[in-house]
Amino acid sequence: MKILDLPATRDALPYKDLIDALEEGFRGDYDAPLRHHHYLKNEAAEDDVLLLMPAWRNEGYGGIKLVNVVPGNAKRGRAALSSSYVLFDRETGEHLLIADGGELTARRTAAASALAARRLARPESATHLIVGAGRVGFNLALAYREVLPITRTLVFDINPDNAARMVGSLAEEGIAAEVVESVQQATAEADVISCATLARTPVLLGEWLRPGQHVDLIGSFTPEMREVDDAAVSRASVYVDTQDALVESGDIKTPLETGVLQSSDILATLKELCDSGKFPRRCAEEITLFKGVGTAIEDLSAAILALKSTS
Repeated sequence: MKILDLPATRDALPYKDLIDALEEGFRGDYDAPLRHHHYLKNEAAEDDVLLLMPAWRNEGYGGIKLVNVVPGNAKRGRAALSSSYVLFDRETGEHLLIADGGELTARRTAAASALAARRLARPESATHLIVGAGRVGFNLALAYREVLPITRTLVFDINPDNAARMVGSLAEEGIAAEVVESVQQATAEADVISCATLARTPVLLGEWLRPGQHVDLIGSFTPEMREVDDAAVSRASVYVDTQDALVESGDIKTPLETGVLQSSDILATLKELCDSGKFPRRCAEEITLFKGVGTAIEDLSAAILALKSTS
């Protein structure tokens, strides 16, 4: 069995190959049950979350990811996510690989958003605003440059020091990025806006959006979490990674419950976008919105790529 630590997992998942691997994965036949959520109660702090995410194919491979989400780690200067991924042989059940789940998650999450943007964003999009300067935000800056001609990356974080650190890390990757002080002002300049936060109240308002933008929502993975308001959802053509987003994310679940959004307003899942091979943007002025909550097929596709990359 192969064991990949964080650097080895990163090296095994180059973005160009990973984005293509996810597209291939979404086009395939698989089982990916709704993730298991278990809440670990804390008396004086926000609850922690334990996630279990399995997926398998009829032939080939299967796998499961164990994830601990600890919001309180932000105050400790530690990552909010900690996880491992186990890939197994579908026929024999033999464990083939253990990969660093945090790095795999960050990279496949960014790759899925980039895959959606390849279908939904204007192909000439050049300015990318990233709200949330964590691990996923950093990876988004890298992934998006594989699918769009991004020449300018703007970074906002509620903690300016985090934004500055991310800009410095991107510079080491050869990407010139800028810290911005206002999401509203930066939104006016952006072609694509990615939100990767743990916000419970909107950080991006619909009244700030302008025609032609693509909005990419990543952070909200519980019904209590929201990154955009109702106006943003109402103004946009809405897509999701899977139907799980309708019950897991407050960005979609709440507008559905209040009638702001109808289920028929959700135009397609990421699998449907990949299966169709189409680029559904109807005009240059259309605002598109993609909500991803993550799916185990993304993890499985990434782990299979990691195994093949290291064989």
